Amino acid sequence: MFAAERRQLILEMVRANGAVSLRELARVVQTSEVTVRRDVRALEAEGLLDRRHGGAVLPGGFTRESGFPQKSHLATAEKTAIADLAANFVEEGEAIVVGAGTTTQELARRLARVPGLTVVTNSLLVAQALAHANRVEVVMTGGTLRGSNYALVGSGAEQSLQGLRVSRAFLSGSGLTAERGLSTSNMLSASVDRALVQAAAEVVVLADHTKLGADTMFQTVPTELVTRLITDEPPAHDDRAATELQALADQGVQISVAGGSGSQGGDAVPARHQQQRRDVPLPAPRRGQVPGVAATLRANAALGEQPPGSERARVADMRRR
Repeated sequence: MFAAERRQLILEMVRANGAVSLRELARVVQTSEVTVRRDVRALEAEGLLDRRHGGAVLPGGFTRESGFPQKSHLATAEKTAIADLAANFVEEGEAIVVGAGTTTQELARRLARVPGLTVVTNSLLVAQALAHANRVEVVMTGGTLRGSNYALVGSGAEQSLQGLRVSRAFLSGSGLTAERGLSTSNMLSASVDRALVQAAAEVVVLADHTKLGADTMFQTVPTELVTRLITDEPPAHDDRAATELQALADQGVQISVAGGSGSQGGDAVPARHQQQRRDVPLPAPRRGQVPGVAATLRANAALGEQPPGSERARVADMRRR
């Protein structure tokens, strides 16, 4: 393929999807990422697109949102690795919220085997992935269906989340920066995501490396409220992605990196990148929020205290007296 043909195809892909990774562009035009990067620089010089961390976006600074069919074919290996790692942070018997998105849909498929789990979601795709999981309870918000990403949005969705308290929220978005946090391109989706955040004791963001440094119109989670970022390993040449990760870590965000770009045929993530399962302590509740019962009981257990009203607690109290 001649350079002019490659660049025309690259431009068409970016215009159709809003944002495309270099890895995906190289796969489609059947050339190396080095060659694609050179083509992207040439197109940027002409003002036809903008470069971002490991990819290209529409010009103008703010990426527009792609539809679900386009998103589902982007960075599929990276999303799979991220979902595999994110599932390690979900424990039996937990209550969590899972937002809308193709990466969170991948996570939901892995949560089907976690017993005693309660999942609150506004995503039809997440609910569908868990529909036949006998040991998982799915609670859906109300709201109006947004067909482009199969999510429930609007005041009905937000009101149904009032008074809810869960341990973790797993969210995705269109972009993530250390300066502004997680953002998305749609106002209604952003509003529901903010309500999901308010219901959770900690926030886990799932974002592949192509979203690092991308900034979109509506902020959903400011950086100071992001507890953990689970992402994939950026390409070695992507210095800007590494810089963004360091900036997020400097602001207190815990970073978990899923290994490599994945492989065909369902092979496991390489051993050198595998993450051990770990328990993530719940932070103190945010201002104005009352701790959930489960979180209080876990905190008491860690201090060696018994639940109030129990027989052992009364005996311990008599001994102290």
